[in-house]
Amino acid sequence: MNWKTLTIAFISTVVLLFAGNAIAQTDLNINNTNLIRLGGSVTVTEKQVVENAIAIGGSAIVQPNGRVTQTAIAIGGDVILNQGARVDGDAYAIGGKVVQAEGATIGGSNGTFNNHSDGQGMMGMHREQNYFLPMYFFHASLRIFSAIVGAIVGIILLRTAPSFLPNLAATVRQYPGQSALWGMGAIVTFVALNIFLAISLIGIPLIPLLSVIFSLTSLVGALGISLFVGQQVVKNDRQSNVYRFLIGLLIITLLALIPSVGGIVIFVVSLFGLGSLFTWKFGKVQPPILE
Repeated sequence: MNWKTLTIAFISTVVLLFAGNAIAQTDLNINNTNLIRLGGSVTVTEKQVVENAIAIGGSAIVQPNGRVTQTAIAIGGDVILNQGARVDGDAYAIGGKVVQAEGATIGGSNGTFNNHSDGQGMMGMHREQNYFLPMYFFHASLRIFSAIVGAIVGIILLRTAPSFLPNLAATVRQYPGQSALWGMGAIVTFVALNIFLAISLIGIPLIPLLSVIFSLTSLVGALGISLFVGQQVVKNDRQSNVYRFLIGLLIITLLALIPSVGGIVIFVVSLFGLGSLFTWKFGKVQPPILE
């Protein structure tokens, strides 16, 4: 293993994490007319006029007498219109709902994609202590269910396409730096496409489809990382790849269930999983030679 390259990849991952946190703390104000926020809520202040208000991972809030001349969109939160607030165009909440106070107006259409009701959005929910245990068990259940599905899919892949997951594991072992870079590129591209589709309006129905494709791709890449972890732990060549894969998947799942740490584990696994998949398929590297 090239430890120098692996160290660079690890540092790049940490930098990306801190960069993402910094972006989540800042509104992106484009020409003072479009408010976009990644990882939190965006607020149109009292008497402020903007063209678009878009929150990804939070709520889009229009304070009293604030005005949005085109669209207000919240992905993972609510669109909240206080008294006297105006949205001349459309208002959409994906993963939340549209909350319209008395006297607030929406000139175009509005819609919701589920009945999420926390006015602070997804990020606000996690900050409320009263929600910690229910949310922890909810996410833990999802991760355990995902692990079971992953185990089934992984075993099927190892039986029907025995070289596929080993190729991914070999790629991340031989090219960790390139895998990290390809993974970062995939995540940034996914976020950029979501923003573009949200702004274009006609692309909003495509966001769930894009999320499903991205999730499935991440799952497949994560299965390769599970095999890689299992290979590092189980050095006995007598053990099959299925056994190593299940051991690696178990380790990752247990780490993912640790509060606070679990999110970072999932992110890193997804990063290298996506990266190994794209590096193997599209990167200019020497394909691993499997026995």
